[in-house]
Amino acid sequence: MPIPIDVRKKPMDVKIHVSTAAGMDIIWSDTHASHYDFAYLRDLCPCALCNDEREKKSRIVSSGSGGAVLPMFKAKVTAKAARSVGHYAIQIDFSDGHSTGIFSFDHLREICPCPACQREFGAV
Repeated sequence: MPIPIDVRKKPMDVKIHVSTAAGMDIIWSDTHASHYDFAYLRDLCPCALCNDEREKKSRIVSSGSGGAVLPMFKAKVTAKAARSVGHYAIQIDFSDGHSTGIFSFDHLREICPCPACQREFGAV
């Protein structure tokens, strides 16, 4: 039996503004519009390497052994290129050299930064 598709997670229009560094805009089939800055997407990259790094950081913070860590200056992350992966995802080459994350449309809708999606999906 096929898995039913959640129409809220199906894009109608996707615009990736690589040349202007303005981020990515998606209009979903339920007419919701989402905007993602490239830095936001880089921070929430779903690849195994990034998931491991987030897990390590959360363990350090929860154990209390990390102390107060001062953030290092990082240049704002932008995109150098982007491409579709089948009909289900977008892959972005970030300016920091990272390019292994594949952002499925399911994942993108769940991490939509708007308050309504945060209440509904609560992933971030």
